[in-house]
Amino acid sequence: MNDTPGWASPGSAPSEGQSTGVPHPAPPADGNGPAQKWSKEQPAPGQWSAPTGPGQAPGPPQPGRGGGGRYDGGWGRPPAAKPGVIPLRPLGVGEILDGAVSTMRAHWRTVLGVTVTVSVVSQICSILVERYLLPEPPAVDPDATPEEALEQSVDSLQASLVALGPALLITLIGTLLTTALLTVVISRSVLGRPVTLAEAWREARPRLPHLLGLTLLLPLGSIAIMTVGMLPGVLIGGAGVLLSVLGGIAAITVLIWLMIRFSLASPALVLERQGVIASLRRSAKLVQGAWWRIFGITLLTLLLAFLVNVVIAIPFTIIAFAVDGVGLSDLLTGTGPDFGWAFLIITGIGSVIAASITYPITAGVTVLLYVDQRIRREALDLELARAADLPGYGAAPPGSEPTGG
Repeated sequence: MNDTPGWASPGSAPSEGQSTGVPHPAPPADGNGPAQKWSKEQPAPGQWSAPTGPGQAPGPPQPGRGGGGRYDGGWGRPPAAKPGVIPLRPLGVGEILDGAVSTMRAHWRTVLGVTVTVSVVSQICSILVERYLLPEPPAVDPDATPEEALEQSVDSLQASLVALGPALLITLIGTLLTTALLTVVISRSVLGRPVTLAEAWREARPRLPHLLGLTLLLPLGSIAIMTVGMLPGVLIGGAGVLLSVLGGIAAITVLIWLMIRFSLASPALVLERQGVIASLRRSAKLVQGAWWRIFGITLLTLLLAFLVNVVIAIPFTIIAFAVDGVGLSDLLTGTGPDFGWAFLIITGIGSVIAASITYPITAGVTVLLYVDQRIRREALDLELARAADLPGYGAAPPGSEPTGG
């Protein structure tokens, strides 16, 4: 497998007998691949300067990456080229978040078309499943004996697991479609190119089977790791409770480490047209040496998404309780609240609004983290500048001119 595949820009998918349509980074001269921190492919010194307009003299030659000449903020150094939502240089946390939000603003029709459509269909399916397919939750007797209370708890847990299955499946499919389509939209926005919903679907559709395999593999692997961590204590019985807790903590630690290590697999799979296992390896290579940074940015993004969901969900939930006539006190009764159509529809509207805001941000941060890591390790910024037809970065290799809008 080539360790440094090129940027598969949406709109430039190769047809039969044609080239990829996007310049690929040249392999390093020493043949070591991306294990080194910086790519050895560098432009001529004068190419670091920002393109000048008519009648303006070009700026003085700037040093290469080692001298930091391409970074903004240095005295007398020109800003990096910015054909789209991000500057073509290593990104800071604020620039990654701003790039995700800027993508929503620049392509709001396409982004909302993706998120609203997927969210509405997912909510409708969830409501119908909850109303017609799931069994009624077991009744809870507040005056039950300890033995009966234990049985009721087990029954409630089983009912919750049964209800969780369809919800997870619907969420899985919705996340699959949203991730694929938004990855295409965000990759176009990096180059400053427009994209329609039809174009995003046409580019993402061939990658859906592979993305489905990746989306199924990750949770199944998580379940296997949790089982291995907690099973010894469960088999021992009552004396193994502490062992189960310690095993569970160890398993959760491993899962968090793996989650970050493989967090860039989805954009690698879609944009580089990798297979499932190849995309996992690709993500591991890109994350290597930057685990804590990616962990911090991912955690911050999830926290922001959680806060947005809470802020939107609370007022819609209060309105739903008021309209449906279900009081908060009903939640503590033995039979549980009987939610009607009004409650489900109002809370579903809140969920759609929240998803329409949070999905693009979380997907945008993931894709831009992928771009950022490739810029830092493989000089992807040079290839992106050429693909965006920016002057001063040299011509693309013959037969690899970007195609499509």
